[in-house]
Amino acid sequence: MPHFTRKETLRALAVLAVAAASVTGCTRGSETAATTAAAASSQAGCPDVLAAAKTAVQQAEDVNAPWNGPADGPKAVAGKSIVYVAQSMTNPGVSGTAEGVKEAAQAIGWQVRIIDGQGTPAGIQAALSQAVAVKPAGIVLSGFDPKSTAQQLAQAEAAGIPLIGWHAVAQPGPSEDPKLFTNITTKVEDVAKISADWIISQSNGRAGVVVFTDASIPFAKGKSDLIKKELATCSGVELLSESNIPIPDASTRTPQEVSALLSRFGDKWTHSVAINDLYFADAAPALRAAGRKGEGTPYNIGAGDGDPSAFQRINSKAFQAATVPEPLSAQGWQIIDEFNRAFAGEPASGVVAPVHITTAANSGGGSSWDPKDYREAYRKIWGK
Repeated sequence: MPHFTRKETLRALAVLAVAAASVTGCTRGSETAATTAAAASSQAGCPDVLAAAKTAVQQAEDVNAPWNGPADGPKAVAGKSIVYVAQSMTNPGVSGTAEGVKEAAQAIGWQVRIIDGQGTPAGIQAALSQAVAVKPAGIVLSGFDPKSTAQQLAQAEAAGIPLIGWHAVAQPGPSEDPKLFTNITTKVEDVAKISADWIISQSNGRAGVVVFTDASIPFAKGKSDLIKKELATCSGVELLSESNIPIPDASTRTPQEVSALLSRFGDKWTHSVAINDLYFADAAPALRAAGRKGEGTPYNIGAGDGDPSAFQRINSKAFQAATVPEPLSAQGWQIIDEFNRAFAGEPASGVVAPVHITTAANSGGGSSWDPKDYREAYRKIWGK
């Protein structure tokens, strides 16, 4: 064993101390760098956008939001009859709104007749012809494009029958072409934005997204384009794919598409948004077959009507986490109120329902979005 002098020993100890300090410093520096990197990776790629999205989503999820409808209006005009022309009473949005119309008509003291167009152009034209023939005080055009019934619309206008649309044209409010006293719907821009904001918020600004749309329908394609535009505001959100599946083909094509997407993207696919909830009913079997859990990824939100089946999937956490539903019953009451304004010679109310997000946490186990206070508010306006 070699013998060291005291001076050599002290020099060696000094060298070891410096080396130890150097190693310790590198370790701490590495740990600090790793911690910083981990923190950075957990942060959103769009902190400002994320903060705004979280605020918007919180507001949209509020089930106790105050009444945003009219504060006043004409008293009830007596003795009116309304015909509700339905695109198809098998359409949950159309039938849900019809129930609201019937309930409100009973409250105001009017008669309502529902004529089902059976979901075909010929059937809808025949239904509207029948509606004009019975000479009602007003006609509702529910869930179909009025331009497909131009001849019947001309007959109604010639007879002086006011028309009110529900999802008849893209935008809410009065319409000149086609001629509608008003059209009742939420704003597609608001629905698209809040759907994308929910994904940004729920993912904390880091998501891999698939968008389901039907490009054959201009309104649907426009909605999905708006969704993509809002998603693009967050740099941490990646649009993995836009799946174009016509709604009539959804039941046959969606399962195959979902299987292909799972194979292609795997765990990168964390979220989905669809222009209508129905895509997720058809996606569920493929997700289940792939071993995905109903409450797990991909987290799905429907930017659609919010039909009862969507609520059922959400409440049971079965491959749908959220929807942006229309307040169907409240919109039915609004239809009656708008007719009352038309009969009294007053303009349309201008009311547009604010967007709402339903999740399992705020649905209350219900099967539709039914806001508070509108029944009492309309009764007060009508003097009923």
